[in-house]
Amino acid sequence: MTFKTSKIYKNISKLAILAAVSVLFMLSFTACGKKSSAEEGKGKINVVCTIFPEYDWVRELIKGNEDKFNVTMLMANGADLHNFQPTAEDILKISECDIFIYVGGESDGWAEDALKEGKNSNRVVINLMDAIGDRKREEELVEGMQGEEEEEGEGEEEEEEYDEHVWLSLKNAKLIVNVIEEKLSAADPDDKDKYEKNLKDYTAKLDELDAKYSEMVSGASKKTVVFGDRFPFRYLVDDYNIDYFAAFIGCSAETEASFKTVTFLAEKLDELGLTSILTIETSDQSIAKTIVENTKDKNQKILTLDSMQAVTAKEADGGKNYLRIMEENFDTLSEALR
Repeated sequence: MTFKTSKIYKNISKLAILAAVSVLFMLSFTACGKKSSAEEGKGKINVVCTIFPEYDWVRELIKGNEDKFNVTMLMANGADLHNFQPTAEDILKISECDIFIYVGGESDGWAEDALKEGKNSNRVVINLMDAIGDRKREEELVEGMQGEEEEEGEGEEEEEEYDEHVWLSLKNAKLIVNVIEEKLSAADPDDKDKYEKNLKDYTAKLDELDAKYSEMVSGASKKTVVFGDRFPFRYLVDDYNIDYFAAFIGCSAETEASFKTVTFLAEKLDELGLTSILTIETSDQSIAKTIVENTKDKNQKILTLDSMQAVTAKEADGGKNYLRIMEENFDTLSEALR
């Protein structure tokens, strides 16, 4: 079943983009002494990424050639993709860059407007949703999941909406890094062999971890997880045929679960004999705790799967990376399926 994602997250006001663009033009006339991101990276290939996974993948693929690139992560402070609003400086970075990488889902519709302000006519754009092709999955409202109220009287036709958390699949990641490497090699054909080697090494690691997930789930005693939270892991569970129940969809703006939702999920924990309930990394765990309190034994453990929606550039520079997080998620999921 498909439905409209909350407009709090979905419809980022175009006025914010227009305001940022206005500031951008003023800065272009008044900030004479301040260098733009393109000027700071003059002579380098400027790559702008919206979120952490993209940023990490680019850095993996350019290993050994880092001095040729200026790689920027827009949501460097751990801003949430679902309510991010770009600044004038962000739009300037996008307008001047050589390669721009973004998710392409409902939450970053602002990027489409920002791309119209391009100064670099040769800029290459990589859309993650396009990169995975027919692996895109529509958002779904599963049994027991709390829907969201819709605004009335607009008379709009319901459009297909796809789950945008495509990076939370190792299989998707493999498709995406292939596209990124292709564009990096086109931007710097002299070192194409290096990028291809980095791609080969990295995809081998993705394949290895993917196989590890498959083997673990195949031998697991449980095949279902319960989430007392938003659920951005649709692609992950689909990869390994894991069933799930959750309080909200992955892009939900809801923060309070109804009594009906709490009761349903508590009963599922009892019915399935699950010893844990899951949340995402930014959760205060209040909903999960309430669900546990409504189970028969009231002793389920609360575990966390990292959806990589709050990773900062500082953490990335400190060694946090996509593969490491997916390995940690593997450990968490292993425990949840016991």
